[in-house]
Amino acid sequence: MVTPQSEDFSKWYNEIVYRADLAAQSPVRGCIIIKPYGYEIWEAVKNWLDRRFKETGHQNAYFPLFIPESYLKREAEHVEGFSPELAVVTIAGGKELEEPLVVRPTSETIIGEAFSQWIQSYRDLPLLINQWANVVRWELRTRPFLRTTEFLWQEGHTAHTTEADAEAETMQMLDIYADFAWNQAAMPVIKGRKSENEKFAGALRTYTIEGMMGDKKALQSATSHNLGQNFAKAFNIKYLSRENVEEYCWTTSWGMSTRIVGGIVMTHGDDKGLRLPPRVAPIQVVAVPIYKTETEISAVTEALQRIVKELRGAGIRVHIDDRDETPGFKYNDWEMRGVPVRLEMGPKDLEKNSVVLARRDVPGKEGKQFVSQDGIVQAVKDLLDTIHHHMLQQAQDFTQSNIQDVHSHDEFKQVIEAGYWARGWWAGSNEQERGIKEETGATIRCFPLDQPGGNAPCFLTGQTADRIALFAKAY
Repeated sequence: MVTPQSEDFSKWYNEIVYRADLAAQSPVRGCIIIKPYGYEIWEAVKNWLDRRFKETGHQNAYFPLFIPESYLKREAEHVEGFSPELAVVTIAGGKELEEPLVVRPTSETIIGEAFSQWIQSYRDLPLLINQWANVVRWELRTRPFLRTTEFLWQEGHTAHTTEADAEAETMQMLDIYADFAWNQAAMPVIKGRKSENEKFAGALRTYTIEGMMGDKKALQSATSHNLGQNFAKAFNIKYLSRENVEEYCWTTSWGMSTRIVGGIVMTHGDDKGLRLPPRVAPIQVVAVPIYKTETEISAVTEALQRIVKELRGAGIRVHIDDRDETPGFKYNDWEMRGVPVRLEMGPKDLEKNSVVLARRDVPGKEGKQFVSQDGIVQAVKDLLDTIHHHMLQQAQDFTQSNIQDVHSHDEFKQVIEAGYWARGWWAGSNEQERGIKEETGATIRCFPLDQPGGNAPCFLTGQTADRIALFAKAY
């Protein structure tokens, strides 16, 4: 048994991550070992995103893990934003280094330096680069996948001739992240712009996709930054325009990390374990043979292997569980691991030319159906699609039912205290926003891109506001 979500969500999450075999603890404080089952979820994220990046003209490269400390200091706001989290190397090869090296917290600086050398004229633009890498941020409080000292991610970095082109790039990548969340991970994220207090250090504008987790806390699931010309000026990234005038580039950066794995766990998991959306599940179907005698073993296994071969031939990820354990043990084990579909076959099913398909997202008898072995491939494909849409709808309903509109400061405090997200008109200052965080622990998660239009009084100041903000406690 695991700790119920309703009793202690944080404890539930930690137990699930380890018991479902996603990760193991490491000897290094704040770091985890991502086990094969957890890494395969990340590979599903990586493979889908990488294809989309390349389709939109981006190329992969790799930049050094170590960054000269002086590079970070060139963009003052950037280094100030990251300084508490930096890991710095001062001794190497038994000698003190002339200049300390920072272990990569993000790569705007070292990539900016490279861009300044690669870009000469407008003909070199846009420059569209992505890298898959690890980064290090020295976190005081860590939690597997969600916040670790070292984590995996992709970081895109681009350079453009105009602010409009940079903004279009920033929004294009935000849309790609949202597409992945909705249509692969079944996470109904909200696209929005970050407040000045919450934006990326050194950015002109930061955009985000925010997801509501099972405990109603927010998770920033990916971000896309229009960096303006801040880094271009700090790193002298210039180009010669068509008019033969030297101009600074407009740059962007954007990223999604392994925290999305934690987001998938917290969005969909239940008290029995993981519930993985079919499109990112390492195993989409687990086939469990049921038998009592040696004769039954042979017949059932042979038929099951034929079906599994058919399913694999259609690109469906299938695993046969032929362990010497009881069916009940296997059912519980795969429920914990969140496999979307369990395919059961015993001697009676063999006689009837059928199989049993049991859904992880619908418990008990309601989630079971008998399906003919003829046409099994299409039946499983259709079922996987049905499960994806059902899980997405469940998450949508949960999100929408836990966002409450607020019209006054008192109402806001009550909503946040009760654990909901608060949605309200906002015209407060940066200082007032910080005051709300100190008072309630809630932050502006974003100004949703989907705004109602018009204006109304700010719930805090009473001044006329022209946009709505979403507030919540967050990971």
